[in-house]
Amino acid sequence: MVYNFFAAISRMKYIERWALMRNSRAETLSEHSLEVAMVAHALSVIGNVRYGHKMDAEKAALIGIYHDASEIITGDMPTPVKYYNSDIREAYKSVEHIASDRLLNKLPDDLKTEFTGIFKKNEDDPEEIYMRKLVKAADKLSALIKCMEERQSGNSEFRTAESSTRKKIDELSQECPEVRDFVEEFLPAYGKTLDELN
Repeated sequence: MVYNFFAAISRMKYIERWALMRNSRAETLSEHSLEVAMVAHALSVIGNVRYGHKMDAEKAALIGIYHDASEIITGDMPTPVKYYNSDIREAYKSVEHIASDRLLNKLPDDLKTEFTGIFKKNEDDPEEIYMRKLVKAADKLSALIKCMEERQSGNSEFRTAESSTRKKIDELSQECPEVRDFVEEFLPAYGKTLDELN
């Protein structure tokens, strides 16, 4: 039997984000997912090392890799549309769940349980719930990094998106000290040139 899961996942490289925005450089879902995975892993490590959590940082990275995989089926819904009102937001969540189930059904039965644990949260584990909150924060941080890169390349199209994303990250920083630490210690380097990074 041939299964389509990984071939479908590999199509993330064809999905462009920020569809309603003029981009100086297009960003694919694959690029975004890798960045979210790295930042989610970092936030979880910071939480474990500095704040006494016992999160599975490697699982956080995996959740980051697959966090938007449903968009292979749904496409990337622009943020202003997705969050226009609570009815649309809830309907889109339902569509995302259906799309995730469709992807999981492309796996052999003996592998589904492992991948279901990545796609769907365990509501009984407070550490996993907090870790998934950090993955969402990593998603926002990745969006902010994209906005900063666009602004630094002279594209003012992302100005309001950067402002609203910073506001959300500031709110998350109040709840999650890991986010605050990342913003203070790592985010400023994203504005440096390659020579300055070296």
